[in-house]
Amino acid sequence: MKNILIADGHYVVRTGTALVIETKLPYSCEIDFAETYTETREKVSKRAYDLLIIDIDIPQSIFKAMIKELKKKQKQLKILIFSTYDENVGIQYVEEGAAGYLNKMASEEEILTAISAVFEEGYYYTVDMMKKLVMQSADSHSVDRLSKRELQIFKLLAEGNGNIEISNSLNLKMSTISTYKKKIFEKLQVKNIVDLVRIYDDMH
Repeated sequence: MKNILIADGHYVVRTGTALVIETKLPYSCEIDFAETYTETREKVSKRAYDLLIIDIDIPQSIFKAMIKELKKKQKQLKILIFSTYDENVGIQYVEEGAAGYLNKMASEEEILTAISAVFEEGYYYTVDMMKKLVMQSADSHSVDRLSKRELQIFKLLAEGNGNIEISNSLNLKMSTISTYKKKIFEKLQVKNIVDLVRIYDDMH
């Protein structure tokens, strides 16, 4: 059972998004709602959620500061920004710690893809957003310290493959891929897949 909190000031957005999730998402979900940021903060303080879908312009919004404030209350909380702003704004929220960004003009399929990606991989970035994130930084870290298998998985991750795809491709258990992923992150001193892609991009 996945606990999802939809935080948006508009009733139609809250109920419409919930309807898509309840009828089409391949997970059993319990959905909660918040109409203001204050209500969102209170609910996150009292209950554990697997995913928070929140609008940047929710009433009482404190904008980017919402991400860190909410994650202080629930360290493992995945936050998906759902907004009318373009991806350049979305990137700012991802850099603050959001798990992804989705435009409110997104199709039903895109909404389901984004939510599923957050549950399965821990993040969701569109291709264009990933490119912009990569272009914003030229940070480089040495991959020489990676073992042959770690380097193989590093490349697959950076090319956009998720744990499931890598597991199937290399015929390894999901738990094994997760362990390798953790080691790769530690050795390269990165915190997320965006940093990993930046390193990969610097190699080419």
